[in-house]
Amino acid sequence: MGTFKDPARPVGASYGDNEDPYPSLSDYHDYEPNLEFDDTELQSASSVTDLPELLPAATDYLESPVSDGTIEENFEAELGSALGEEDEQALHHTFTDDNDFTDIARHGIVDIIGDDTYGRKVIVVSACKLPSNKYFNHEKFLKYLMFTLDQYVEQDYSLVYFHYGLNSKNKPPVSWMWSAYKALDRKYKKNLKALYLVHPTNFIRVVYNIFKPAISAKFGRKVMYVNYLHELQQHLHLSQLPIPQCVQQHDQQLVAKLKSLPKTTGSGTNKPLPTQQFGVSLQYIKDANNQDPIPPVLKNCITFLDHPDALETEGLFRRSGAAAVVKSVQERFNKGEEVNFVLETDVHIAAVIIKTFLRELEEPLMTFELYDEVIQFQGLSKSERLISIKQILLEKLPEDNYLVLKFLVNFLSKVMDRSDLNKMTASNLAVVFGPNLVWPRGGQMSLNAIAPINLFVENMLSYHHQIFVL
Repeated sequence: MGTFKDPARPVGASYGDNEDPYPSLSDYHDYEPNLEFDDTELQSASSVTDLPELLPAATDYLESPVSDGTIEENFEAELGSALGEEDEQALHHTFTDDNDFTDIARHGIVDIIGDDTYGRKVIVVSACKLPSNKYFNHEKFLKYLMFTLDQYVEQDYSLVYFHYGLNSKNKPPVSWMWSAYKALDRKYKKNLKALYLVHPTNFIRVVYNIFKPAISAKFGRKVMYVNYLHELQQHLHLSQLPIPQCVQQHDQQLVAKLKSLPKTTGSGTNKPLPTQQFGVSLQYIKDANNQDPIPPVLKNCITFLDHPDALETEGLFRRSGAAAVVKSVQERFNKGEEVNFVLETDVHIAAVIIKTFLRELEEPLMTFELYDEVIQFQGLSKSERLISIKQILLEKLPEDNYLVLKFLVNFLSKVMDRSDLNKMTASNLAVVFGPNLVWPRGGQMSLNAIAPINLFVENMLSYHHQIFVL
């Protein structure tokens, strides 16, 4: 019932070129895990070549009550040796090899899922899936990681690292970690908005202190230490995270040691509001909206963004929004309150709300039943693809889902019409919207599913005028 404003900034103020519009991670947690550790033990690690002198270690950590039984018993000896000239040459040679990562990808170490609660793509790395060092090529894995990140670093993204499962048999040497940090330059760090280190241990503490002199303060604020999985709930959709079974079991052991378990938000025990928009079904929204199949939140955001200044915004749908602002807007939509965005400041907020709404539907807009057919789309010949899309959308997609999808795609076609200014082509929009339109039952989607999903959405957008009935 009035213009929506970010309480943290003056009315009508916009962010400057050098100002970070995203809140510091200290807004979410005001502590780091207390990994009790004698600073003198860092001496053995300080011999890594070309590293600045180590800074004193922090002391405000929360010690993990359960040992992970892996690398911590002898982490000092496990740090590895310095990166020598031969290692640098070998790394450079590896980066010139062909991009055949079949042998790396089969381990499932890296996963890509849909957006988090702030509209950012989420990349998951699981240490427990690293195979034995006896036959695993860490240099090629780094190249594979960079190859994967290259598809998403042009938009805001978050990285989740499950540390449990790293042991003396599968851990990469610190020399490799240093090479990785240098290889993942500003291109990769610029749009990384949050790095979640889940179940950190003393080994993380040692490595961080080694790299600390080379880590900028701005990047350091992006690092969030997560002691328990339930702490991720306010930032990520836990049900859609590919959390390895051993990590879940380890977390259960940690939680069992707590005297009391904090209540998590969104536990599902509260009934949705009559005007609820997020986290419910399309049918629920339709029943509360006088049987209009188009959700009010979509109408509001798309109407606002359907303006030349908004449509021509570079990186539309690729930027994330300030956490507090996004949550506040969601709450107002859920309460049925009027939300009026400001064109000068809220374009990316409205775009994030659209992606968040789609991702938080009880069932994806493309439905669980159609997931397998979408995944098989990549195997079709080019002449068969348009026919397949028409069959899926016109014959198999429920009517209400079709109408909502059509409403969304008609708007995205206007975004594509201005791709010379906003840089959002059909391909780029597919990367953004693919995982928010299609995901499997259970929410956990393998990295191999991303390519066919994005290809399906790209073709759907490219040939929208031949698919959707006017």
